[in-house]
Amino acid sequence: QVQLVESGGGLVQAGGSLRLSCAASGRTFSSGAMGWFRQAPGKERDFVAAITWSGGNTYYGDSVKGRFTVSRDNAKNTVYLQMNSLKPEDTAVYYCAARDSRPQYVVMLKRGSDYNYWGQGTQVTVSS
Repeated sequence: QVQLVESGGGLVQAGGSLRLSCAASGRTFSSGAMGWFRQAPGKERDFVAAITWSGGNTYYGDSVKGRFTVSRDNAKNTVYLQMNSLKPEDTAVYYCAARDSRPQYVVMLKRGSDYNYWGQGTQVTVSS
């Protein structure tokens, strides 16, 4: 059983930065991937970013490209999301997700249904 715990959320002003962390426990990851998703009140859950454990390949949602950076520390089983140039529309609950097997297609990294485990979420609020 895998557990994911997010941290680092908070309140920042527009243009500011936050760094989210997601620590995985219960099993060592090697061939799968980690993803970040977010959900604002009254809206659907959206893909934010993803990274593969073995190769460190990264993928981003269109709305965050150039502003967010996802990275991982395999030794610590931890993935990070560096968020810069934050906008009020980035306000949401951010969720960490884990896929325990190597995806066959890139598109699978962008779908929540293709992940096996989820964290509890951490609130990010960006004021104008």
